[in-house]
Amino acid sequence: MRYDSPPVGPSDRPSGGPPDGPSAEPSAGPSDKSSDGLSERLARFAGLVAAEAGVGKDPVNLPMIRHWCEAMGDAHPAYRGPDAVAPPTMLQAWTMGGLSGHTARSSVHDELFALLDGAGYTSVVATDCEQEYLLPLRPGDEITFETVIESVSGLKTTKLGSGHFVTTRTDVRAGGRPAGTHRFRILKYAPAARPREPEPPTMAPARPGARRPRPVVNRDNAGFWEGVAGHRLLIQRCVACSALRFPWLPGCADCGSPEWDTVEASGAGTVFSYVVMHHPPFPAFDPPYAVGLVELAEGVRIVSNVVGVPYDKVRIGMPVRLEFLRVDEELELPVFRAGGED
Repeated sequence: MRYDSPPVGPSDRPSGGPPDGPSAEPSAGPSDKSSDGLSERLARFAGLVAAEAGVGKDPVNLPMIRHWCEAMGDAHPAYRGPDAVAPPTMLQAWTMGGLSGHTARSSVHDELFALLDGAGYTSVVATDCEQEYLLPLRPGDEITFETVIESVSGLKTTKLGSGHFVTTRTDVRAGGRPAGTHRFRILKYAPAARPREPEPPTMAPARPGARRPRPVVNRDNAGFWEGVAGHRLLIQRCVACSALRFPWLPGCADCGSPEWDTVEASGAGTVFSYVVMHHPPFPAFDPPYAVGLVELAEGVRIVSNVVGVPYDKVRIGMPVRLEFLRVDEELELPVFRAGGED
């Protein structure tokens, strides 16, 4: 996630120029607006200041660090006690403006979005972010920042549709010293026309064409899905420090060791948190339904459906028990039945 060019300061920001997007030339296509000068107008936004002399709404503080670590399940001792530091990945958290926003924000970002919206690129999706960490942040550090629109790409064609990638860069300082850089990239696009849905097969479930999305199986999690196929819920265990981890990862977050084996979950758990899904509708699901964050008896947590009880009866702390649900002829999933009895 490292970005190796020097931080951009107020005096050395470019005033314009061509964007440095993924390719040198914009893609041609039916929605190409280059003939009316849109690409050139978009390129002029590169280097313009979106937020200057921004001030974090709170100094770095232990309560926010604690909340972050609890949400992420990160119990590293460096983030606790009198000598605590903030997790590096909290970098953006100290610059967020909340619902009321920041007074340091300029109108440039809104003007850019209005230009793209007016050209038909009304949809938006976040694509990636990059962070560079230069200084450990400690409780009491006062945060300042500035944000620049780093680039606007030429027209690109993706599976979602044609549009422009917009990259913003935020330079974060603590006590006036560079602390890190956060780059955030989105795609503003015009959705591609969707092909007509095929007729539902004769063996379709109650809702026509309804099939659960297929899980993404790769070399890092294939063992988990092999366990599910055998009605076993497997948890990774670090060989070096014995820390358990879920979901599966290629290395240990506690000690960094790439060596691991597995332990089988007993199946007992409790509802740590949950949401009730009402929207958006999806033909493979029948809302409303409960999705729980289940804390297993082994101490790790898993997201899955809570079954065997009406969605409005699910409660935090409710005991649950693992079972395996066959959702179609190809797919079986671990779910948790309320009650927790064998």
